[in-house]
Amino acid sequence: MRTLVALLATSLALAQAPAPTPTAAPTAASAASGLEASSPQQIFAIAVAGAEGMVVGAAEAMPEDRFGFVPAGGDFKGVRTFAELVKHVASANYMAAERISGLKPPLDVAQTLPTLKSKAELVQLLKDSFAFARKAVAGVKDEGLYEQVPSPFGPGTVPRMLLFFIPVAHSVDHYGQMVIYLRHNGIVPPASRK
Repeated sequence: MRTLVALLATSLALAQAPAPTPTAAPTAASAASGLEASSPQQIFAIAVAGAEGMVVGAAEAMPEDRFGFVPAGGDFKGVRTFAELVKHVASANYMAAERISGLKPPLDVAQTLPTLKSKAELVQLLKDSFAFARKAVAGVKDEGLYEQVPSPFGPGTVPRMLLFFIPVAHSVDHYGQMVIYLRHNGIVPPASRK
């Protein structure tokens, strides 16, 4: 929670400075290549590149035959399988990005997610969800940062810029779960190998 508050405070402070309007959604690689940022949209691109790298790296590291894995030997009753974690993160990314931009996701999330089974499909789903989130944020004009938009989590509205943090904070939260799942399978997460 402290991290989310710090990220929000930093973005709010930086939003006060004049910033260029992004012309295209940065890729994960281009966003991570430099840490200079002059707008909340650019800060998001940097932050989401880190989250995306960890989450996608974890999904790629889990063997396909273990995507149905759920930890045992503790209080894990009713938790998501590894595949369900991947779908959940991607779904939240799409939901937040849709509310941020007003753009419809390139797929019907509710209908498509249950049909995806293979590791390749799920890793691609995850990558595509982060790309959609980057595109959504890059398209937000500075004057729209504080506009109230419908909350993706129930009734009411929230400032648009607050939704920038869902693909970062939410993904990193579930990355922690993914790490537990990987380690239960004897796999060191790629982000921990460095």
